[in-house]
Amino acid sequence: MSSAQARDVLLEIRDLRIDGRTNEEWVPIIKGVDLTLHRGEVLGLIGESGAGKSTIGAAAMGYARDGTRISGGSVTFDGRDLVTASEAQRRALRGARIAYVAQSAAASFNPAHRIIDQHVEAPVHHRLRSKAEAREDAMALYERLRLPNPDEIGFRYPHQVSGGQLQRAMTAMAMSCRPDLIIFDEPTTALDVTTQIEVLAAIRDIVAEVGTAAIYISHDLAVVAQMADTIKVLLRGEGVEEAETRRMLSHPQEEYTRSLWAVRSFERPQKRRPAGGAAPLVEIAGVDAAYASGGKVLDDVSFEIHPGMTLAVVGESGSGKSTAARVITGLLPPARGEVRLKGSPLPPHFRDRSRAELRQVQMIYQMADTALNPKLRIRDIVGRPAQFYGGLSGKELRRRVEELLELIELDPADYMTRRPPELSGGQKQRIGIARALAADPEVIICDEVTSALDQLVAEGILKLLGRLQDELDLAYMFITHDLATVRAIADEVVVMRDGRVVEQGPKDEMFAPPHHPYTDLLLSSVPEMDPDWLSRLLEERGRDNIGEAARDGSGGH
Repeated sequence: MSSAQARDVLLEIRDLRIDGRTNEEWVPIIKGVDLTLHRGEVLGLIGESGAGKSTIGAAAMGYARDGTRISGGSVTFDGRDLVTASEAQRRALRGARIAYVAQSAAASFNPAHRIIDQHVEAPVHHRLRSKAEAREDAMALYERLRLPNPDEIGFRYPHQVSGGQLQRAMTAMAMSCRPDLIIFDEPTTALDVTTQIEVLAAIRDIVAEVGTAAIYISHDLAVVAQMADTIKVLLRGEGVEEAETRRMLSHPQEEYTRSLWAVRSFERPQKRRPAGGAAPLVEIAGVDAAYASGGKVLDDVSFEIHPGMTLAVVGESGSGKSTAARVITGLLPPARGEVRLKGSPLPPHFRDRSRAELRQVQMIYQMADTALNPKLRIRDIVGRPAQFYGGLSGKELRRRVEELLELIELDPADYMTRRPPELSGGQKQRIGIARALAADPEVIICDEVTSALDQLVAEGILKLLGRLQDELDLAYMFITHDLATVRAIADEVVVMRDGRVVEQGPKDEMFAPPHHPYTDLLLSSVPEMDPDWLSRLLEERGRDNIGEAARDGSGGH
């Protein structure tokens, strides 16, 4: 390396070793990783769940997550080793010169404070700007990140904007001090494909414009290909290989890397409704719905869920997918229309439904981290529905919990007494499945249950759900923005936009042209394993039209 290149090094990690605590013992989870990042460079970190991507991202800030410790090596940021630096020195850098953008903006913002008030905290705390200057700069950043109504959107609360808007607001907040380095930790994983394009374009533009270096963490190689100059592949805490993006995509050297490149091969045979028009298990008929804040969020929505089949409901953020699920479960009573279970109308509000009616329809949630109580043991999380709906207790309850854990392919002896923070993302999602099964339902609503998981773990969850469907004759309503998942598991598809159903039918018909223009937009927005894909798409569609749905000011989901 020349002296000029050496001076250009911003972050240098050498022989990084990190331990994690398991059953009161420290075990190695990062095993001697090296990493070099130059000013203005974007490095993509990829690998499956448990590879150590986020742990290394946190270590780049000199930070060890709860239950971990940096046990060896160095993390040198602009000439200073963050491992040996004092906590005060590290805090002075965080937010000001090193910033972090988390996977879930919704979980990262404080719901009790307006977005702009949270944005100005770092520049004011680090004495870089006055509060008034920081607010003015926030609005300028909102405009550069193409947020709607940049002069006023910051004065909303986090729940009053869409997921894509909140993710861009979080990126703006990370940029508030014009840091030298930003760690992006899966920032688009939970976004629909059209919103993801908007966020990726905004992140790429502002990083290039300001000259910020970035570590972009993701399990989605097609996304990393649009963002990174260099890609580093990780496996179980060790580096597998590293290369310039185009070379890595065209000539991966290691077998493991080539396995990540493979397109998902899993696909369940498509089922069809029995001849003669069998009755649906759940029917949502002519439903309108609105939240108390005003504005119709569902408009004349109708569809059916049939026994033993999977209905996939797809659409952008704010399209009404999750709102339809809330109506079915009685969390949001419809303003018009009704929900029927086996032909009989369900009371609009869940409080008015019988225990038998509640038992029939259960949910698995997108973010297992927020859906599972971190303080409870797995036996209690899974056991409570079995106790509530089945009246089980004592040895019967324990046997039922063990049976459910075996169904989701987790060893009861190993997992009964654990708590959620001790589990991986895929294991936590399996616990969410077991909890739903504990009620012995006929219908399970899966709300983006694989969106936060890497491809290999997600495929394992989909295979598990498929096996459970066959064994237990379950019906699924699968809410997703991932069209690869729809291709893999759906029997029928409903496409929603702006609270309305724009198209529905059997999967094979829905994926065969001609498509509804909106369905065509979704299909063409799935990232490809080509570093030029995003630039080409932006050029074809025109920058002003790319994120129309993400920028229209609609809030919520």
